[in-house]
Amino acid sequence: MAYQEVTTTGYGTRVGNSFRAIGTGFLLFIAGTALLWWNEGRAVKTEKMLDEAGNAYVEMENPNKKDASLEGELICGTAMATTEDSLTDAEFGIGAKAISLRRTVEYYQWVEHAQEKREDKLGGKEVTTTTYTYSKEWVSRPVESASFKDPAYQNKNMVLTTYEDAEQYAENVSWGAYKLTESLIHSISSREGLELAMAEDLLKQLDKSTQTAYERFYGVQKSNQQPTQQPAQQSAIPDSVRALLPDSVKAMLDSLQAVNDSINKSMANAENKKDLAYVHQASNVLYFGRVPGSPEVGDVRVTFEKVVPAKVTVMAVVDGDSFKPYKAKNGKRFQTLVMGKKSGDEIIDAEKEANSTLLWIFRIVGILMVIGGLKGIFGFIETILKVVPFIAGIFGWGVGVVCTIVGIVWSLIIIAIAWLFYRPVLAICLLALAGFLIWVFAFKGKDKLKELAANARNKNMTQTPESV
Repeated sequence: MAYQEVTTTGYGTRVGNSFRAIGTGFLLFIAGTALLWWNEGRAVKTEKMLDEAGNAYVEMENPNKKDASLEGELICGTAMATTEDSLTDAEFGIGAKAISLRRTVEYYQWVEHAQEKREDKLGGKEVTTTTYTYSKEWVSRPVESASFKDPAYQNKNMVLTTYEDAEQYAENVSWGAYKLTESLIHSISSREGLELAMAEDLLKQLDKSTQTAYERFYGVQKSNQQPTQQPAQQSAIPDSVRALLPDSVKAMLDSLQAVNDSINKSMANAENKKDLAYVHQASNVLYFGRVPGSPEVGDVRVTFEKVVPAKVTVMAVVDGDSFKPYKAKNGKRFQTLVMGKKSGDEIIDAEKEANSTLLWIFRIVGILMVIGGLKGIFGFIETILKVVPFIAGIFGWGVGVVCTIVGIVWSLIIIAIAWLFYRPVLAICLLALAGFLIWVFAFKGKDKLKELAANARNKNMTQTPESV
């Protein structure tokens, strides 16, 4: 059942808070305006840099062989990214020859969710009803349940063990005859699960410490392990009967027996792994808890992944046996690594599309910040009228509409001025076009309307005698 908490804020406190919000509103308004201005400049500079890079790059036909003529050139080529470095997760004693190793830790915890409902009362008071609900979820950090609002859920969380997320990269990653830089290495995303092969002694040690933590919180539990059943052995065929069988049948029986022995051995190994009651291995996941398929609060799962060699396309400036970013005339730098085989034009087009998407994201964020700032500045007017909630609601709606309209207009003005600053030629052309259209509609349109009206009068005069 949900837990509710009701708080009341007095009229004086609300008015005081609204006046203090004016300063925050001004800061938000200024920050939104600055973001809009900066965003237009960033987008223009990035687009110019990409245009310059698109005209400057050369295709590297064979990255597996160094070409001295390409020194200092912006190249685009495709080759396998490989490494001979061995990476190890020291805490768990596992590793692999890989470009990267990643460890991700999750905890099964009670999580608190809060939902507020505000209600204005006559006289200016505000009653806030906060409803708290709780659910069990996998989260990236242990949740401190002692601060939960509902006493029934306080101190309900625990963890069987704690580990930190970790990621490490190979220092030496080859790309054909060249070496990749650290930033390019971090862009490789050929990630797959890392099969676990942990030492038995370490697993037993982890199992023991996990059991201690479990029993400290839940109490002593009966073992959830079933007695290991040994695979039934097939009875051997008597030699007297075997001697009567054809050689082909004997060979088939020997083959079947070998397969059976292999299966029995695998089953025995699997059972040995399942002997651990509180630690379980499954593919690339190490699970701390009694039953992985039915998690309890406090269970922990650690996922291991590796980045394997893969075919990648690099676009960067050749710098000896490695690379460096391309520097455009406007100072913007550019280098990239994408998965698979891509042409230089495909990469440039994708970067331009990403730049356009980012431009609109920042525009929307900036406009919302400007509108939010204006509402924060003028919000005190609505708060003062809260003594009569009905009137305050109507006035608040009007203030919200005005702030929204003014915020959008102000944002468009800032974007237009930024265009004049960063794209003067295009901005002047657009303004000239807008002025021409206004002239056409304002003057030519007026003449056209007069002409249409005159034609209508003449038509009516022509039709009148006929009607008579």
